[in-house]
Amino acid sequence: MASIKGGKSRYHHGDLRNALIEAAVELAAEGGPERVVLREAARDVGVSPTAAYRHFTGQGDLLHAVKVRAQLALAASMTDAVGSVPALDDPGDEAVRRTEAVGRGYVRFAIEHPGLYRTAFCRSPDMDGSDFTGLSAAGDTPELTAFAQLSEVLDQLVAAGRMRPENRAAAEIAAWAGVHGLSLLILDGPLARLPSGERDGVVERTLRTIVGGLTR
Repeated sequence: MASIKGGKSRYHHGDLRNALIEAAVELAAEGGPERVVLREAARDVGVSPTAAYRHFTGQGDLLHAVKVRAQLALAASMTDAVGSVPALDDPGDEAVRRTEAVGRGYVRFAIEHPGLYRTAFCRSPDMDGSDFTGLSAAGDTPELTAFAQLSEVLDQLVAAGRMRPENRAAAEIAAWAGVHGLSLLILDGPLARLPSGERDGVVERTLRTIVGGLTR
């Protein structure tokens, strides 16, 4: 998965904008989107707020940059989960395996990086201009990489004959809602009390149920 740095960044020379984003990512990892403050990021890298404002128009601009980083880290977790288990020879079984793995990587990211996970889905001023319609997304938009990965594995289910073509429309939303709701129940709901072993069992059963519904 894309690295998520620990400890505070210090700016020495070079790309100040990137250094500020990295510092803000660390802030988000510590406390979610509310911790992403431009002046604090500037202080962490050792520059003045005036210098920081040369690279960002304001709080919302920095938060959007951090959201993109968080979404890319989420997508990387999903990719890592797909690659963590050997591929299967049967195309249908492989499509099911990949779909379950994508969901597993999604939930794992939420559990391991709750601050970044919340930041990835927070509301920010950029949302009105987003290319995301709720049913489709521009394939070359970095912050929508995770959504594109989900769409790809669902297409593979159809191609392998495991999902009926007539069930494909808007299937991303059903699958996404399932794993997102599960993640929030684990982070903020009653599932937060489960021991890790029981929690992991719930995750696996839920993923099988979601994929079972997609492939009924």
